[in-house]
Amino acid sequence: MVRVALPNKGRLTEDVKVLLEDAGLPIRGKSERSLTASLGGEYEAIFVRAQDIPEFVADGAADVGVTGFDLVREQGAELVELLDLEFGRCRLVVAATEESGVRSVSQLKAGTRVASCFPSVTQQFFAARGLPVKVVPVSGAAEIAPHLGIADVVVDLTSTGSTLKVNGLRELETVLESSARLWTRPGLADRPEVQELSIALGSVLRARGRRYLMANVPKAKLVEVRECLPGLNGPTLSEVLDSGTFVAMHAVVPQSSVFRTITRLKALGCEGILVTRIERLMP
Repeated sequence: MVRVALPNKGRLTEDVKVLLEDAGLPIRGKSERSLTASLGGEYEAIFVRAQDIPEFVADGAADVGVTGFDLVREQGAELVELLDLEFGRCRLVVAATEESGVRSVSQLKAGTRVASCFPSVTQQFFAARGLPVKVVPVSGAAEIAPHLGIADVVVDLTSTGSTLKVNGLRELETVLESSARLWTRPGLADRPEVQELSIALGSVLRARGRRYLMANVPKAKLVEVRECLPGLNGPTLSEVLDSGTFVAMHAVVPQSSVFRTITRLKALGCEGILVTRIERLMP
């Protein structure tokens, strides 16, 4: 049995559930409060706090886990990244109050008090710059610390920067960029079941934002069609029975450009254009 540690609540939980279901691994729990659930076959999910997942995987309580890069860095766990799941994107940034007049990390002085929920990463960041600071660990709402006199600046997570701005803070520098990722510990990355899980999730992510397009293309227009339909490795062509002027073309195209692509194909004399969704896509 492969035990998969998943966040039990928070910003990553729903995205993880959707991804697993799309990959054919729906969560089958007895209730929403269940601490474990079957994912089908040899996979079992356990639900724990996102910040505990690095330790669970490193210690062997779970074989793989889904959590943010920021939390793995903070824990200092020696894990192997299998796959970037491409959601939960955010940045850990240094920010100071607008009224402080500080516009760069280089303006900070030795002994500056820095509030953060990521004390280890924060200490490493400033140490690498040769700037001794006093890290003030907080459990949440770091952005309020400068206004309460607890700290001079903060190191906090942000997605859009709007929360920082609302609280009168200005970004100075990005410490790291994070997203939800699939992790395992050294020695397990080549285990067949772990590889199969990574491949299944990766095939779903690769298919998102893409469409499968088919059309009958005039042979005389193949060069022009090739220019507007690069596909992954170029469109696939095959003969059309009982036709000497058309070939059947298949290609994977970005969803965002489907409308414009169809318009161009029609202008080139293409017929029988069909666009479908893709559930999974293997390289």
